[in-house]
Amino acid sequence: MDNRTLRSLLAALACCLGTIGAASSQPYPSHPMTMIVPFPAGGATDTLARLLGERMRASLGQPIVIENVAGAAGSIGVGRAARAAPDGYTLSIGTLTTHVLTGGLYALSFDLLNDLEPIAQLAAEPLLIVGRKEMPAKDLKELIAYLKANPDKVSVGIAGVGATGHLTGIAFQRETGASFQFVPYRGNGPAMQDLAAGQIDLMIEPSSNFPPLVQSGNVKPYAVTAKARIASMPNVPTVDETGLPGFYSSLWYGLWVPKDTPGEIAAKLNAAVVETLADPAVKKRFDELGLGVAERTQQTPDALRAFQKAEADRWWPIIKAANLRGQ
Repeated sequence: MDNRTLRSLLAALACCLGTIGAASSQPYPSHPMTMIVPFPAGGATDTLARLLGERMRASLGQPIVIENVAGAAGSIGVGRAARAAPDGYTLSIGTLTTHVLTGGLYALSFDLLNDLEPIAQLAAEPLLIVGRKEMPAKDLKELIAYLKANPDKVSVGIAGVGATGHLTGIAFQRETGASFQFVPYRGNGPAMQDLAAGQIDLMIEPSSNFPPLVQSGNVKPYAVTAKARIASMPNVPTVDETGLPGFYSSLWYGLWVPKDTPGEIAAKLNAAVVETLADPAVKKRFDELGLGVAERTQQTPDALRAFQKAEADRWWPIIKAANLRGQ
């Protein structure tokens, strides 16, 4: 190889290296991001994702494209996120179900607790213990006594085997010593219709499902599974007030990225989430959706990591003991 050819090759190599260096030094984010929603469009998680994505765009300077990847209780979408490049351009939004419960229900091809890096807890809503309007029990104490006096005669509608309401119902049985029959449905909608029609006796599901039925008097609310009453149904007491103290359960939402995403990128995403959740317009919309914004102390990666692990330690043994399998 003559000197002229060698100099040409070295010049071309230097040019390529310069181009690569310039590309790698571009500030994050330099192009649109994708937020994977592990449910079909139109549901609560999808609504939340679109609200967050639009507001986070103002903080990050790039659009966030929503991609709905449904199936297997959300584990297909979460799996896609876990296998994505750890470059900050793939975000994984999900719930207690998708980022905790599926780990006990399915033989996953990824590690739910370790293959995703937490960004922040976003929001949560308690569950509501609610019965058909003709239920004879007037309050939660009477309901527990009624269930004990009528073992396996009461029907409880659930939105699916292994879902939040189902597991909370199992925990309720363990806590109270009551026993009843679960009736699986394909979602809360059909179960709520049957509850209002008196075809089933009880439900224990996310509270945002029930305000219209409660306000119209078509169902009988017993308690919310939280420390405080909720704004959408201020007359409904908490479990602490009605004889089952400490029986808390909620459907919560969080945001993750693939494992090994650089720390500075995760920090930038966390800052965008914190700014978004502090926006009064976002808080107002959360109220309308029946969601409570996560407390500021919970809006950190470490807090979400610890909470996710604690929830797995709580629910996975219940799933195993009940021999539940994902459907």
